[in-house]
Parts: sequence; structure tokens; C-alpha cells
Amino acid sequence: MSFSSKVKDELARHIGEARHCRIAEIAAIINVCGKIKENEKGEVLSLKIQTENAAVARKCFTLLKKTFNIKVEISIKKNIYLKKHRIYHIYVMDSEEALTILKVTKLLVNCKVDRHISPLIVQTACCKRAYIRGAFLASGSISDPEKTYHLEFVNQEEKHTIELMRLVNTFEMDAKIVLRKKYYVLYLKEGNQIVDLLNIMEAHVALMELENLRILKEMRNNVNRIVNCETANINKTVSAAVKQLQDIGYIDQTIGLGALPENLESIARLRIENSDASLTELGQLLDPVVGKSGVNHRLRKISQIAEKLKSTREEFHD
Repeated sequence: MSFSSKVKDELARHIGEARHCRIAEIAAIINVCGKIKENEKGEVLSLKIQTENAAVARKCFTLLKKTFNIKVEISIKKNIYLKKHRIYHIYVMDSEEALTILKVTKLLVNCKVDRHISPLIVQTACCKRAYIRGAFLASGSISDPEKTYHLEFVNQEEKHTIELMRLVNTFEMDAKIVLRKKYYVLYLKEGNQIVDLLNIMEAHVALMELENLRILKEMRNNVNRIVNCETANINKTVSAAVKQLQDIGYIDQTIGLGALPENLESIARLRIENSDASLTELGQLLDPVVGKSGVNHRLRKISQIAEKLKSTREEFHD
């Protein structure tokens, strides 16, 4: 089961005790995946909710039955495009009952169907949470957190998507909208905000799983950063040591190490004998002991002498 399916499965088992919260959740589901059948006069005949998720279908059925105490029918059909998938249809065939649902969810304005989020439906924080939960069940998905952080709601209605964004952002989120083909996609990409949204929707089990994955991911990244940093330092140290040995070798072949001042000759010979030693380790081998900066200064002087000898030789040959 994908992480997205786990989240939906958990949310589908959450049935709010308060009727007003159940109404908010039903309103979100109808807004996104509800189909309202009307006659030529615009009168509501029936209501159908369509989903490919069995857990979501069961929740829709339960919410409608528990909230409105009405007759609800459910049917299962095969998806002709995806043979392994099924489409679940939840029907309210009685026109009066369908009309009642639309009135209570405030999706009927002046006797006309209007897919919007009524402020009356989301007056309280708990109802806002319920609405977002319903919208995610109907149109949301979340990527595998081991790969990337991405949560989105997909909608065909621009108006409803904008209203949903505003609703989500009342919880101090930074949700944004992008147009993808003919769909409006509301999305979050920050891991901490996705965690917060799971908390808002009350998907606490999924939240803990995501948090654990985030901690492990962060630990791995920190270890990789440390290893990369240490590797870079080692490479830098090795490269510097190779250059120092080349300069010392050039001096030895031209004027001889004995021509160097005593302090430079001693560090040069120590470097030859201890090619893998760090500057600090070289300093410890001197008598008296010299600090890292002092060793570095002496080796730089040797490098300058080598460069000067090379320059003089080139001028001589020219």
C-alpha cells in the first residue's frame, strides 16, 4: 500500500462525532467528486459521489447515513481504462433527500447548485479541519516521503481550489496553486508543512510515520555532509602534501636541501619522511614543537623558493 493510500485509509476511519463537522466533510467530498443530476428546469433529481478508493466510498456511505438518516445506494464498476481498478458510486436517488443534502451543505444558492465553500460550513476550526480532510479524501494525494515531499489536491473548479487554498492557509500554511492541463492543483512541498497538514486532518499515525522518515532522512543527509566534508578535507590535505613534496624534490635536485635555512631544511626533511602527516603532526615532530600555522608558514616559504628557482631557470633557458 502506498503512503498516500495509508493516509486515506486512516482518514476514512475517522468519523466525526459532531454533526456540523460531518456536514463540512460531506460538503468537501460533494464539491470535488459529487455529480448532481438536474432536470430541464434545474431541479435536483439525484446525487452521486464517485471514487476509486474503497475506504473513501465506505466513509461517504457512512457519513450520509449517519448524518442524514437517508437511503444510500452503492455500486461498483470496473474502470474501462484501468482494468485492475474499480470505481465506486454512492447514490442518493430520492430527489427530496438529495435536495436536503445540498441545502444543508450550502451547495444550493438561490435554488442553483454552486460549488463553493460557504463560510457557514467552516465557521469553527474543527469544521475547517473536517472540510480539508474531506477534500483530501476526494482529490488529494501525497508522494512517497522517502523520495520527496509533495502533497496536493486536484480540482477542475478554479473557484473552489482558490477557496480551499485560503482555507488551508488559515492554518499558517503556504499552499500554492498551479494549472496542470485542465486541472487546478493546490500543493505543499515543505516537509514540515505536510506534517502540519496531516495533523490538521487528524492523520496522526501517518504523521508519526512521516516524522520518523524525516528524522532518518535528516540523519542520513547529515552523515553524508560530514563524510563529504571530511573527504574534501582529506583530498585538500593530500593535494597540498603532494605539491609540497614536488617543491622539496625540485629544490633538492637543483640547489640541494642543505642550501635552505636550518628551519626550512628540517621541515622539508620531515615532510619527505612523513608524507601522509598533517601539518599539526609535522609540528609535533619538530624540536622545539611548532604549531600548525608555523609549519604552514615554513612550507609556504619552501614553495616560494621552488617557484623562484623555476622562474630563474626558465629565464636562463629563454
